[in-house]
Amino acid sequence: MLQKIKSLLSGEASLPSSLSVDHEQKILKAGTERQKRQLAAREDARPEVLYYLAEDQSASVRRLIAGNPSTPIQADEILKNDVDDEVRAELARKIARLVPDLSTGEQTTLREKSIKLLEALAQDQLPKVRAMVADEIKNSGHVPKTLVDQLARDIEDIVCGPILEYSPLLNDDDLREIIAAGTSSKALEAIASRADVSEAVSSDIAATLDVPAVAALLTNKNAQIREDTLDQIISQAESVEDLHKPVALRPQLSVRAMKRIAGFVASALVHAMMEQSDLSEEQADELLEKVRERLAAEKVGDDEAKQLAIKAQEYFDRGMLNDDFVVKQITDNRRELLMQCLAVLSDLSAETVREVILSKSGRAVTALCWKAGLTMRTAYEVQTKFALVPTAQLLHAKQGNKYPIKEDELEWHLSYFTEKD
Repeated sequence: MLQKIKSLLSGEASLPSSLSVDHEQKILKAGTERQKRQLAAREDARPEVLYYLAEDQSASVRRLIAGNPSTPIQADEILKNDVDDEVRAELARKIARLVPDLSTGEQTTLREKSIKLLEALAQDQLPKVRAMVADEIKNSGHVPKTLVDQLARDIEDIVCGPILEYSPLLNDDDLREIIAAGTSSKALEAIASRADVSEAVSSDIAATLDVPAVAALLTNKNAQIREDTLDQIISQAESVEDLHKPVALRPQLSVRAMKRIAGFVASALVHAMMEQSDLSEEQADELLEKVRERLAAEKVGDDEAKQLAIKAQEYFDRGMLNDDFVVKQITDNRRELLMQCLAVLSDLSAETVREVILSKSGRAVTALCWKAGLTMRTAYEVQTKFALVPTAQLLHAKQGNKYPIKEDELEWHLSYFTEKD
């Protein structure tokens, strides 16, 4: 037995599955730091042992005591003022997890003490500690409302963010008051991302004109947005490119809203907006025509066209003009550059390429892509997202990736435009 205790004290072995009072006393008096850490982590250690270790000079030992659910509340109250930030953070995590479960009769006193401890940690000078509390109680409906209110109004985003986004204890009045008082962009974004956002809260968020928050609101399928609020957002989005995608992909847009949005977003976004809507063929054609008219009028000046032509030739010389490049330009809405690139690839003039793209003919656009050496899959992307070819005129791939018509017919469709050169 003596040899076993000496072995434990020398740090040569892990602690056994069960410890006698004598073993514990030996470790407390003359044990190594490793042995004290092992003891501090044990949930079966006696409360008085854990209390004693709460004042150990080693911060690593105190951290384990702070995280041990068996540590008595009296020891936790000592640790709440620990000089080591990680000790307080670990304590905050543990107490925040324990409090929601302490609700039965015999635990009333313990719950009250734990709540006071949690409230103290929620006022810790270190944001990381307060954030630990917020993150652990964010989904709980069984913590004091005053604590939630306090954390929701914290100046640090890492603290208030989780509460504002998830806490079921915050009602519309709370959220609107926080918005009205002025808060950070991240905090507004958190509110806009809640599982349920009312029309009133949505209106308040939209009125802030905060772009990330409005974008989060638009992408939140559970956010209720009144038509007049959406009208305001669309007006704002026209001059803010970061809002183009969120507003275009907002679910269940009215036809009137889609027409407004189609007046300024990229052709690829118009296509995506139409794909998720339930438009009739007539409504879709009307929308596409509106966009084509806008795009036809958006022609760059001669100097810019020359610069884009030079850039397109440089890309070609460097071997960069391929299918992936073309698809990326469509996605990035770099229309004029893509016109020049297609001209280089097909050995046609940029004006001819423009005529083909604006022709509404799926066969002509497909012929252009074939001439440019692109795959049929890319040709379909160009038809739908760049040229906005009407549904009835689209040319689909054969066997998933092959051109559906012969080369002589492709040449024939293209000749209508090339004979003008």
